[in-house]
Amino acid sequence: MSTTARTFPWLALCFLLPTLLGLTVFRLVPIVWAFGLSFTRWQIFDTAKWVGFDNYLHILTSPVAAKVFLNTLWFSIIYVPGAVMLALVLAVLLNNTLKISAFFRGAFFLPYITATVAVALVWKWIFSTRFGILNNLLLWLGVTDPPAWLADPMWSLPAVAIVAIWKDCGFFMLLLLAGLQTIDGSVYEAARMDGASKVRQFFQITIPLLSRSLFFVLIIAIVRSTQTFELTYALTGGGPNGASTTLAFFIYENAFVNFQIGYASALAYLLCFAVGLVTLVNFYVRRRWVHE
Repeated sequence: MSTTARTFPWLALCFLLPTLLGLTVFRLVPIVWAFGLSFTRWQIFDTAKWVGFDNYLHILTSPVAAKVFLNTLWFSIIYVPGAVMLALVLAVLLNNTLKISAFFRGAFFLPYITATVAVALVWKWIFSTRFGILNNLLLWLGVTDPPAWLADPMWSLPAVAIVAIWKDCGFFMLLLLAGLQTIDGSVYEAARMDGASKVRQFFQITIPLLSRSLFFVLIIAIVRSTQTFELTYALTGGGPNGASTTLAFFIYENAFVNFQIGYASALAYLLCFAVGLVTLVNFYVRRRWVHE
């Protein structure tokens, strides 16, 4: 073996060392440390006290935590189908060679890379009870009592979900568009020659051949639906009366407002467990609807 071949692994390790060091210090160590803290009662300025599974038992028996979990589930039910279906519709409509399609692809993707606070500020104006565009449009359509979107406990969480769908669907659209462009056009040509309608082509050709991309987008959408924090913080602050408080925002409140670090760590690990469980279920049912 030559000297270059013997020294190459060491050279590679030297180049990888800064990244590995950052990954260890800023990712792996905090993950392990947070797991240990989830079994303690610690308020930053006090000494951590070992309490075993008390934090987890308190979460599972707390009415407030139960409400937060239900809010997170309700948000996911709105966000995941809404974002995936809207992205699919946009991807199908823009899957062509027209020059104007490139403009619309960029336009729909732009909200995803726009600062969340800027997005929230614009949507606060849209949702404004008295001067907002949305409520004025509803009044023009004949709705005599439009809702106070961000101040009504019934509408605050769906309002945040609507903004999240609008912001993220462009990203999902690009992923699905990439999948659509891998489908051979001869398949559609053969279907047209056999007399298949556009609707039949969509459900019997597009959806099956796009199922792998749809599965990937679905997993990402589920994970993102449990991580909503910036929009909640900027639009509603978790209110009114906790109606729009989801799990990620609840973790923030306990960790950095109430300084209940151990309790917040336990919440974070329950969130991780829930997301992991849902992901495993998706991988289990994957074989039934994803066409390889």
